[in-house]
Formats: sequence, structure tokens, C-alpha cells
Amino acid sequence: MQKGGVFMTKIFIDGSVGTTGLQIYDRLRGRSDLTLLTIDEAVRKDPAARAARINEADIVFLCLPDDAAREAVTLVENDRTCVIDTSTAHRTDDAWAYGFPELGFAEAIAGAKRIANPGCHATGFISIVYPLISTKLLSKESMLSCFSLTGYSGGGKKMIAQYEAEVKPAALYAPGIYATAQQHKHLPEMTKVCGLGTAPVFCPIVDDYYKGMAVTVPLQARLLGGARKEDVRAALADFYKGQALVSVATRQESEATPTIYANAKSGTDSLSLIVAGSDDAFTVTALFDNLGKGASGAAIENMNLVLGLDPTTGLIV
Repeated sequence: MQKGGVFMTKIFIDGSVGTTGLQIYDRLRGRSDLTLLTIDEAVRKDPAARAARINEADIVFLCLPDDAAREAVTLVENDRTCVIDTSTAHRTDDAWAYGFPELGFAEAIAGAKRIANPGCHATGFISIVYPLISTKLLSKESMLSCFSLTGYSGGGKKMIAQYEAEVKPAALYAPGIYATAQQHKHLPEMTKVCGLGTAPVFCPIVDDYYKGMAVTVPLQARLLGGARKEDVRAALADFYKGQALVSVATRQESEATPTIYANAKSGTDSLSLIVAGSDDAFTVTALFDNLGKGASGAAIENMNLVLGLDPTTGLIV
């Protein structure tokens, strides 16, 4: 579509009433280079109506449950439409580009028609572990653990309603450890993308605040072939050098932040890594917004790459 002689990329958000879809819409609605296609509420679940919009669009964001996302892909009837799926459905599918550009995947994403947006917890874990494995500081056979604190918005509309109810159970005022059976849906993604031989022991925690994440991986020098805290910080800083949306805190910055608050990056689309502890026993924490770099912001970053734009276009660093 052209507007004033300028080509307008047509965007359709399939599942625009969910948290991620609404966040994508809010980030895109003011962009003058895009046209947002909408669908009547009465037919938003109708396959024929959805198919018409999907095939009209240049880029489609799928903000749907896994089965619905898989169904949506079957509705694409052309080789032009690019699909960016924010569900879990395609994150371990080798036929899909994995949408974490800073891992060295930017070129693959830019040329892809099928892109799997990373999960929020997975984004934090992978941002820490992938570089350490790729630089051979960490073995693929390492036995790792991870704990991840998130705001309740990551649980979607139902959880948001529970936490924001005028009257709610006393338990919801305290942190809640969940997925204790070690079957969290992000574990296959975390394991595969990092190339790990064994899934990490994963402890996700939801707390009584709206958004923001702190994903932490504990490490020891003996696990890293003798590499110490500052070696790890240097390796991460070198790996992400020049990246606008992923940064590594300096030693001075880390020491000036003795307490890490999980909502510190709320309202942004970037991610910061903080290495803290002693020389031999330390933690690496990925700090970001679960709705930003953990979901909608990452999806738009991937869209920008497909369109040949600066990846930060329309995002808050």
C-alpha cells in the first residue's frame, strides 16, 4: 500500500486482544511507515476471515496459543508473507529462524519468512549461557541451574486479573515458585538453543508487580575451567559489543548496584547483564522487561530487521 507516494508495510496481529498482541499494537500504532490491518471482533476467530488478513499482510505477528499458532501458519497461501510467532509452537523447529539477533542470528532473521520469537524466561537464560558456550568458557555438558523472577503480566489476562482483583488471596502478595515439576514450556528452548546436553534445573518465580524480569544463573570458576568473575564479564562484554539492545554492566556499575530489582528495566525493550559475586563464586543476571525484550519488543526488533531498518526503530532502549 502506498500513502503519499511512500510504500506502507502492511502488518496484521493475529491475536491482538492478548497481552503480547496489545503491546505490539501499542508500539506500532504511531509508526508512519506501517499500515495496521484489523479484523472485526465478530470474525476474529473465523479461519476464512483470518486467512484473508494474513495473506494481505506483509508481516503477521502470531500472538496465540500454540495450537492456534500452528493452525494460523497453515492459512498462509503465498511465499511473500513473513510470520513472526510469539508462541512456543516453533521455537525448537529448525525450519524457523530463532528470533534473538544478538546471538549472531540477525542476518538469518532478516532473510527469513518464518521467525520464532524467544520466550521471556528463555531470553534471560540464553543471553547468559549461549555466549559462554560459544566462547568455550562453559561446556555443553555443564549441569546448570537458573532462577527467574517475573512480574505477573507474563501470565496473560487471567493472571493479570487475579493479581489486580480488588480482593485477592493473601498468597498472591508473596513470591510464588511455580512449574516445580521441571516441565516448564521454555526448558526445551533453553536447552536446544544453547546446545546443552542436559536441561538446567529451572526455578521460575512470579511476584506481585506488573512487569520486569531478573533471570539469574549461578556459576563457579571450577565450572568454567578456572575462568573467574571478571573473565566472564569480559567474555560477555566482548560477545555483545556494539549491540544496542543488549549490554553488560561494568564492574563499577555492578558494585554500585548491590541489590538487583527485577522491575528495573520495566518500560524498555533492552536487556542488561550484571555479573556479581566473588572471584570464584558469582551470578550472572539478565535484567529486562518480560513484555519488552521478553516478548513484544523482541518481536518488533525482528520485524525491523526483516524490513531492513535499524533494529531499535520504534523501541525504547
